Amino acid sequence: MRYKKITIWILTLLMCTPVFSQTYGFKGLISGWMTGNAESSIKPTAGIRFIPEFSLMKTLDSKFTVDAEFSLNAYGTGALYAVDDIRTESDVKPYRLWIRFSSSQFEARLGLQKINFGSATFLRPLMWFDRIDPRDPLQLTDGVYGLLIRYYFVNNTNIWVWGLYGNDDPRGWEIFTPDDDSLEFGGRLQTPLGNGEVAFTYHYRNIVLPRLLNEKVFPNEPFEIPENRYALDGKWDIGIGIWFEGVLIHQHSRAFPLSWQRMVNLGLDYTFPWGNGLNVVGEHFIYTSADKAFSSGQSFKFSALAVNYPLGLLDSIRGIIYYDWENKDLYNFVSWQRTYDLWSFHVMGFWNPERFQIYQTQAGNNLFAGQGFQIMAVLNF
Repeated sequence: MRYKKITIWILTLLMCTPVFSQTYGFKGLISGWMTGNAESSIKPTAGIRFIPEFSLMKTLDSKFTVDAEFSLNAYGTGALYAVDDIRTESDVKPYRLWIRFSSSQFEARLGLQKINFGSATFLRPLMWFDRIDPRDPLQLTDGVYGLLIRYYFVNNTNIWVWGLYGNDDPRGWEIFTPDDDSLEFGGRLQTPLGNGEVAFTYHYRNIVLPRLLNEKVFPNEPFEIPENRYALDGKWDIGIGIWFEGVLIHQHSRAFPLSWQRMVNLGLDYTFPWGNGLNVVGEHFIYTSADKAFSSGQSFKFSALAVNYPLGLLDSIRGIIYYDWENKDLYNFVSWQRTYDLWSFHVMGFWNPERFQIYQTQAGNNLFAGQGFQIMAVLNF
C-alpha cells in the first residue's frame, strides 16, 4: 500500500512537470561511518549511505519559476555480533520528490519534502514533520508527502498553509502513527514583533491506535482518533538571542486518560568574542501529559547546553550536554569536524546512560546509548 501511494505521487508530479529545457543539476553525498561502544549489548556497527540529487528548473517569465527535485536515500548497515555473525540491513527509498511553482513572494511545493519551523535547536516542541537529530553532522531527515503553500508580505509577515497525505511514519515526538488514508492539514502565521518575530501554528490529523490495543483494551473506541495541535513561538535578538516554543496537543478519545500534552522550550544563545568566537546555546524543555489542558500531570524535563568553537578555517569542535531532571542523568556528546571543499571528516564521542531516555522515537537512537565513539567521512559532489 505504501509503495502504491509513492507511485501515485510520482505520477502526479510527472503530470505537473513541464518540459524542462533551461537548467538541470546533479549533486549528492556519499558517507561512511563506524561506531564502537563499550556496552556489550550494543554491537560494533558500520554503514554507508548514498544520496544522489537531481534538480530541474525552468523560468516561465520575469516573475515565475518552476523547479523540481528528486533524490534517493540508499543505505546499508552491518552489526558485528560475532566473527561469523554480521547482521545487515539495507534500503533504497525516495528522499525528496517535489515540484515547486514560485515567485519572489509566493511558492507552492508539491510532493515529498522537508517541512520544519521554529527556533529551538536541541529540544524542539515544533518538531512536527521531521526527525532532525542535532548530533547528526548530516542533519538528515525523512520528508512528508503533501502540498505546502507560502506567501511572504513586504513587511516580512508570512503565511504557510499545508495539506499532507499518504504518511504513515511517526515524526518528532510522536508515538502513534498518523492515518495515511486521511488528510492532515494546518497552517502557520509568522509576523515581525519588535526586533524579532512571533508565530502561531495549527495542525490537524487522525492518529491510528495499534490494532491489538484497539481490540483488546479499548474495543468501543474508534480506530482513528482526531488530534489537534496548537503552537505559539517567538524569537528576538536583544544582544543575546532568546526564543520560546509552546505546544498544546489534544487527542479526542477516552482511550487517552491523559489526552492533553504540553511542551515548552525556552532558549538563548550568545557568541563570546574569545579567540575565533565561542558560541554557547542553552535550552530548557518541559513535557507534560494531563487530563485537562492546563492542569498538573505527568512531566519530564530536559536541559541542554551546547558550545561550538572554530579552531580555524578547516576545523571546529562542538560539545553538547543534556540533563534529565527526573532520572538525574547526564548525556554527553563531543565532536571534531574538518571540512574541505568536497570532503568532511567527523570524530564523535559520547558518554550516556545505557537506557536512552531522550530522542526515544528517533531511528538509530540506540547507537548513542552507553559510552562509545563514531567516525564518519562524507563526500559532497
